[in-house]
Amino acid sequence: MAGVSELNRRAFSGIQPTADSLHLGNYLGALKQWVELQSSFQCVYSVVDLHALTVGPDPAALRQRVRATAAQFLAAGVDPERSILFIQSQVPEHAMLTWLLNCITGFGEAGRMTQFKDKSARLGEKGVTVGLFDYPVLMAADILLYDAHVVPVGEDQRQHLELSRDLAERLNARYGEGTAVVPEAYIVKSTAKIYDLQDPTAKMSKTGHPSGIIELLDEPKVIAKRIKAAVTDSGMEITWDPENKPGIANLLSIYSALTGKSPQQLVQEYEGKMYGHLKVDLADVAVEALRPFREKTALFLADPSQLDAILDQGAARASEIARQVYGRVAQRFGVSVPR
Repeated sequence: MAGVSELNRRAFSGIQPTADSLHLGNYLGALKQWVELQSSFQCVYSVVDLHALTVGPDPAALRQRVRATAAQFLAAGVDPERSILFIQSQVPEHAMLTWLLNCITGFGEAGRMTQFKDKSARLGEKGVTVGLFDYPVLMAADILLYDAHVVPVGEDQRQHLELSRDLAERLNARYGEGTAVVPEAYIVKSTAKIYDLQDPTAKMSKTGHPSGIIELLDEPKVIAKRIKAAVTDSGMEITWDPENKPGIANLLSIYSALTGKSPQQLVQEYEGKMYGHLKVDLADVAVEALRPFREKTALFLADPSQLDAILDQGAARASEIARQVYGRVAQRFGVSVPR
């Protein structure tokens, strides 16, 4: 990485299209960070639909969700003039590089991935596919295919990134330095970590409690209802105490992320007030903060030709990089490179 200027470094990240709408955790924990990275890095952002196949989606629903996810990236501020935005399956080198990486990845190494162990324990042997087992290797291929220097990730994805780093270093050791760029984690400490509204000890997730997430495309009344029904803690005082009052801390974190006010400042503002006051105000703040996002998403979805043009242009730019990087790695493996 020595000698590489900040603006010449590349960042890669992606989100699965496994739901009709992204949720607030995606927006505050990932998309806002993606937008900020555009001023410092060459950014490559993808709707990773191949990853979504591990949950067996309905094909028509998957196609619709791919488009909706891309529209939400744009609505959040991903700029196709400054970043490459594309659909993963539009670039076949993702799957091709995955196979090469499979051939240098140990079976036990892949089996130790925490998310795989958790999901396989929940789903049972009959519910686990080879695709789910191989998910981290495809993720490594996503990253290495673009010579990504940095990858914005949450703590839950750090282990997968470590596999990407290990594989890049293995490629360089076996086939010579310069075969792969070794990526680094890009974790912004100030990024809000948003928890489930019904279980404030668990991260807000598509697989969580149905009423525990705030979906970005929800109608205002649904957003308000879910915030007002959020689980709180014993006692009555509004304090910043994530360990003993995780419910209130989660609401304060969301409020802080949407307004820029610190949790401590909010605690002062709500001194002597009840939990209900905080919930009502936060519901109004969230509805108004997400209104422009919903409106922009609707505009992109209402113009399919424009959305397709953006994604096709992004796929062409992504393919140009992917062909070059895959060709370099494939040649060192000794396999033929597509003409």
